Amino acid sequence: KHVIDGSKVKEGQVLIGLASSGVHSNGYSLVRKVLLEDAKLSLGDYVDQLGAELGGVLLEPTKIYVKSVLSTVRKYPVSGLVHVTGGGFYDNIPRILPEGLQAEIRDGSWKIPPIFSFIQATGKISDYDMFRTFNMGIGMILVVDSADAREILEHLQSLGEEAFDIGTVQKGTEEVVFKKE
Repeated sequence: KHVIDGSKVKEGQVLIGLASSGVHSNGYSLVRKVLLEDAKLSLGDYVDQLGAELGGVLLEPTKIYVKSVLSTVRKYPVSGLVHVTGGGFYDNIPRILPEGLQAEIRDGSWKIPPIFSFIQATGKISDYDMFRTFNMGIGMILVVDSADAREILEHLQSLGEEAFDIGTVQKGTEEVVFKKE
């Protein structure tokens, strides 16, 4: 009875995104091709846009959300959880959406870390392909009732999470839609 499987996701609910610590081990085949093979960069190269050596940024340890998420689901009703892994937004979010609903993501509702902009610009990769391959700075998404969203955001932030209201669940068939703010 405590399993969060998405079956309670409904129209009007809010998508709360938790910041990732970086690439999170996803899309490394593309990263290797774009940055190491095509651009001929080395992991030891300092990249001004990143303010660090490339290898250090790419090997930033994956953020683990278990303590914050467990604390939240024990205190508040959460209808859905999405771990944004390989497949990014387009492959992961639809897994918890009941038929006839779509996620409307507010473009610009969080700051995308520089590593993603760097990969995109260097490889001339489309927005769609970036959001289909990478987490783009959001590693976990919670689906919650709008009445609880502000309190849940504050709770997550009190636990040290960078948490953002990134969108809503709406009627539709496109699964994931990006809306300009």
